[in-house]
Formats: sequence, structure tokens, C-alpha cells
Amino acid sequence: MNQNDFDFLRKYLKDQSGLVLSQDKVYLVESRLVPVARKHDIADLDALIAAVRSKARPELNIDVVEAMTTNESFFFRDIKPFESLRDVVLPKVVEARRAAGARTIRIWSAACSSGQEPYTIGMLLKENPQLLQGLSCEIVATDLSLEILAKAKEGIYSQFEAQRGLPIQLLIKYFKQVGEHWQVAPEIRSMVNYQQANLLADLSRFGRFDVVYCRNVLIYFDNETKGDVLGRIRRQMADDAFLYLGGAESVLGISDAFATLPGQRGVYICADANAKRAMPAAPLARTA
Repeated sequence: MNQNDFDFLRKYLKDQSGLVLSQDKVYLVESRLVPVARKHDIADLDALIAAVRSKARPELNIDVVEAMTTNESFFFRDIKPFESLRDVVLPKVVEARRAAGARTIRIWSAACSSGQEPYTIGMLLKENPQLLQGLSCEIVATDLSLEILAKAKEGIYSQFEAQRGLPIQLLIKYFKQVGEHWQVAPEIRSMVNYQQANLLADLSRFGRFDVVYCRNVLIYFDNETKGDVLGRIRRQMADDAFLYLGGAESVLGISDAFATLPGQRGVYICADANAKRAMPAAPLARTA
């Protein structure tokens, strides 16, 4: 791939998804886009980039963006964000919502990839039903990639994916073996509402959330895009909601909309949360 084509692709991906590719990522481009070229019967990467430039095949352009933005995930990733949800955040949210007369809490898994994160949250709620104190919980999971969302909805994982981070007792309890793979039980899959979303676009259709997981996403953006995404997420959060970021991510120097939750690494509250507490979440207008 020549420098001109690589520079075009870098700009195209940033404009479409916010992804920032450094100059040393040519190997990554080649490894991810060669299969896309084969899928569309395109001879090589030079021809692929030419086709993307022409915008004559919209499905090809979508596949290119999806191939470059699809990232790995696994169950109970880093464990602490889920222990924190169980032990600290959910008790605070449920108490506030009950006091406000709300009946539902809403959790958003942004950039959910292949579904391990929202299904982890679902299993955590099933294992700890006392947490909700009679309230219902809606889990909304979004991603840019339609292909990865289809995989997430299906909830089928390889032996390696199923075992990665997942306690064996939960695998036995909430999964069914399908050949050499494992499928998430219907009772967990039904807890998650999957929808496509671009974090750089208007997100207002999703309504307001009480807890947002946007972990290991901002690391792929430059600071300007990080600030933009954080601002868009903030507008979808109740004033007393909580935001989870990845261990290598921070709002410091990027956004003044959030402050750290004392004693909880990677958990953030809205900067004006103390001024407006116990605000009931607005319902989601469901879409098909």
C-alpha cells in the first residue's frame, strides 16, 4: 500500500468512525482488509482503496470501516468494573431511582463489540437479583458494526471465547453447548437490546441512562474526538449517572463534564451530579 492510499484511508476512517491510525499500522490495515478484498472479489489492496474512493459500492465501504473498527472483548473483562457495579454503583442508582419513584434503571454498553460486556452485566444481575430491589433493568448495547452486532445477538462463542474470563459455574449455568461452541441462554440474551450506533453521531434517540460502559474505546481516538464522544455520552446520561472507562483511559485534560468517583478507579460521575440528585431516567423509545 502506497503512502497516498494509506493517508486517504486514515482520513476516511477518522471521518467515519473516529479511529486514529498511526503511521506504523500498515500491517494492521493489510491483515484486516485483505479478507475484505477477497470477500468482494477485488484483486488487491490498491484496487480496494480505489473502490472505496469511488464510493460506488456502499456495502464495501461499510465492510472496510467495520473490519478496521472491530475490537476484541471478553467476559468479566478486568473484573473490577463489574464488582464496582455490584457493590457500589448499582446500590446508589437503585436507591436514587426508588426515591424518585422510577421503576426502571437503564445501562448502556457503548461499543459493545461481540456482546461479552452486556452479557456479563446480565449474568451479574441474574446472580444478584436483590440488587434491583424490585426495579426492572434495561441493558442497551450498541456498536458501529452490523456484522459484530449480529454475532452479539446470536450469542454463540468458541470454546476459547467462552472460557476467557468466564467462571466455569456461570458457563454451565447460563450457556448451552452447540457443537464445539457455546451459546448464551435465552434468559440472558433477552435482557439485552442491541442497536447500531456511531458514537460520533446523534445519540438522542436512545434516551437517558443511569450507567454507561464505554471502556477501551477512547484509546482509538485523538483528544479532540475523545472530547466530542464524551460530550455526546454526557448528554445521554442522567445528572446522577455513572460512567465506566477503560483502565488506560481518562477524562483528565479532555472533558470537564466528568469527575472521578472517589475510591473507584475508572468510574466517573457527572461534574454537576451533586447539584441534581435522584433524577428519574427517561424511557427509551424502542426501535426495531
